[in-house]
Amino acid sequence: MVSQKVVIKNPTGLHLRPAGNLCKEAMQFKSLITFSFRETTANAKSVLSVLGACVKCGDEITLTCSGADEEEAMKALVAAIESGLGE
Repeated sequence: MVSQKVVIKNPTGLHLRPAGNLCKEAMQFKSLITFSFRETTANAKSVLSVLGACVKCGDEITLTCSGADEEEAMKALVAAIESGLGE
């Protein structure tokens, strides 16, 4: 299991489009991918779970990957988040 803190840079936070892009990226991997924000833990492969976390611009989340391809998943997701998730 690997985890890393990442700051959300999207001006509007994780609304529907970036949440969808995050899920699409996460679904490419076999690992269990979640993130924690405040008291919430969200499944990064579920758009509703990501939206339910109510993550805004500047918020820091802790991304966690656990599984066979956890290292690759972490690198890809951190890169996607830092690049703004298509925004």
